[in-house]
Amino acid sequence: MSREEDLRATICEVGRRLYQRGYVASNDGNISVRLDDGRLLATPTAVSKGFMTPDMMVVTDLSGTKLSGERTASSELKMHLAVYQLRPDVQAVVHAHPPLSTGFAVAGIPLDRAVLAEVITTLGSVPIADYATPSTAELPDAVSKYVRAHDGILLANHGALTCGADLMGAYYKMETIEHFAHISLVARLLGRERVLSREEVDRLQGLRTSYGIASPAPICATPSGATASAGPVACQVVQAPSSPGGARLLDLPAGIPDGNAEIRLTYRALTTLIADAVRQLT
Repeated sequence: MSREEDLRATICEVGRRLYQRGYVASNDGNISVRLDDGRLLATPTAVSKGFMTPDMMVVTDLSGTKLSGERTASSELKMHLAVYQLRPDVQAVVHAHPPLSTGFAVAGIPLDRAVLAEVITTLGSVPIADYATPSTAELPDAVSKYVRAHDGILLANHGALTCGADLMGAYYKMETIEHFAHISLVARLLGRERVLSREEVDRLQGLRTSYGIASPAPICATPSGATASAGPVACQVVQAPSSPGGARLLDLPAGIPDGNAEIRLTYRALTTLIADAVRQLT
């Protein structure tokens, strides 16, 4: 099997995984990979990613001009092209609409809090690119602000984008983002997130080197609640408290007078509260 044949088959496998996991519906999403320095292999438009065949793929140049293939490349290929132009290290790009991650994107909430050590060491943080109309030049412009420093980005009111050194690597980052969103949502529904300290984030960043994890930019941990400065992002902003006390609880339920207060409940007390709430509802 030639390299191109292998890449065509791998794109189909990634498409099946996206579809089976519910990360795309109908004909949503798009995937691309570098064939060589001047050519890309991309998914076609108007085809379900769960039912693609290798012969459906389209070959384009780095400006998006079709070189071969019976079908037309996705209209969102412009977004992929921006990634390849700004990141020579990137070999593959995946765009999908995973429900929980997209929910955070719709709510305008970036996945940038230091709550999962594995995410910090692999992705760093997942910012939100400004809303842009799909298939227009606005979308690659919005992505360009963050892709220099991030391998995973939420797209406001749209979905998520990941990139990597190979197709499966880019896909696995999409899985990581959705898993991160799922855990973050559960923690917030439970009323709090225990955020790791800035010192711990620094230690985790040090592990990147020892683990051999390639990252497009270093982590710049900021105090909880701080925001990144305007302009192109030069680092991966991770929200973490700088207090030496370490982990801190955030996002307590409505009605708590002090939003920064810490509440501790035993399992029995928590189940009692939940039972009381259920009885009031029924």
